[in-house]
Amino acid sequence: MDRIAALNDILTENPKDTFARYGLAMEYSKQGDFDRALAEFSLLLENDPNYTAGYFMAAQTLVRAERVEDAKKMLRDGIASARRTGNLHAQSEMEAMLGELTSA
Repeated sequence: MDRIAALNDILTENPKDTFARYGLAMEYSKQGDFDRALAEFSLLLENDPNYTAGYFMAAQTLVRAERVEDAKKMLRDGIASARRTGNLHAQSEMEAMLGELTSA
């Protein structure tokens, strides 16, 4: 069974499984299926707004989809999440990416 099918099976049983939702979003992103990836990231962050990695990877997907302004907003939301959860490493990575996008 491929990874997407396996992750979908997990999500059928538990639609709020953060790790499966993140994995599915990442698989779609790797395949270049940005719309599906972003839909999965949206569900992920709706169900678990403190899953900071989701914001960072969604922002990277948005950049790949040439939606830079949306990526900046996602990074700002992710920075707020990182502050809430005390994830200083993720906060600094997202601030650096936001700085790069803003100066580009």
